[in-house]
Amino acid sequence: MENATALNAISATVLKEKANSKFKKTGLTVGLISGLTYGLFSTFVVVASAKQPLAGAVGLFAAPYVASAINDLIAAIWLLIYNTQTGRIREIGRSLRTFPGLIVILGAILGGPIANGAYLMGLSMAGAYAIPISALFTLFGAVFARIILKQKITKRVGFGMLVCVIGAIIINWVKPEGGSNFTLGMICAFVAAIGWGLEGVLAAFGSATIDSDIAVNIREGASGLINAFVVLPIVGSLGLFGKTLMAGTPLLWLAISGLCAAVSFLTWYKSNCMVGCAIGMSLNMTYVFFGVVLSILFLGSPVTPTIVVGSLVVFIGAVLVSVNPMDLFRKKEV
Repeated sequence: MENATALNAISATVLKEKANSKFKKTGLTVGLISGLTYGLFSTFVVVASAKQPLAGAVGLFAAPYVASAINDLIAAIWLLIYNTQTGRIREIGRSLRTFPGLIVILGAILGGPIANGAYLMGLSMAGAYAIPISALFTLFGAVFARIILKQKITKRVGFGMLVCVIGAIIINWVKPEGGSNFTLGMICAFVAAIGWGLEGVLAAFGSATIDSDIAVNIREGASGLINAFVVLPIVGSLGLFGKTLMAGTPLLWLAISGLCAAVSFLTWYKSNCMVGCAIGMSLNMTYVFFGVVLSILFLGSPVTPTIVVGSLVVFIGAVLVSVNPMDLFRKKEV
């Protein structure tokens, strides 16, 4: 009888270990999907911006903010469909009436109209060079977490932040040929990183009591609506917004980029829940690799030693900021 009980206990432990291992592998896979789909988003939105009427838009803010507004609105629609099918659609209205819901909206303003708009401006002016610079959001996230949430910056995080800065310097060391607005594009990428860093801190607070799928839906919807009905009238781009909605080709590409953005946010949040925020953030940051590679392959972005080395250095630094690399290999106790 005792032997049978011992065998059952061992079997239960083995099954639990297998389940935990499978759960972790799934979380890692989902996290990589979030990075790949955000890299695809970055590529498709640039393709859309190269089509008329976006390509012929006059003004620095016009095309990037129209693309951002349509992309976020379409992403919100995809997420509404998803949350309707999963039976969580009513949670959106309930969450909006709570303080955490309002915090998520504030994060959406920082991460959408400000950060995402700046990111698309950076892509339009600096091309693939803007992608690794935007990954500095982990650096700014750590700084803001220290200021707002009083989270301590460890030696590892501090070293990772220094590595990120070195990578950014390497990327900016040599300006690509024909890049008249390169410097401004890189500044926009830095603004995006700052905005996303702030959004991450606010999202961490809001998502503590709101379902992550609902929080993402609120984020994309709020960002799209604010872009469309507040930002676009200010920059005088409502006419371009309407023309783009009526134009088949760019709208199709933005619909695809919106789907990629929706999938990226969903899988990123799910990965955070399955393997932890630090590892999930590191996996999401593979968009730096995917985005640069896709830009080189399909957008004809120039391949230079500075962007290759700098992107790698920024990625390593971002990983160090968000997670202890040894945790990726250390076996957790059950």
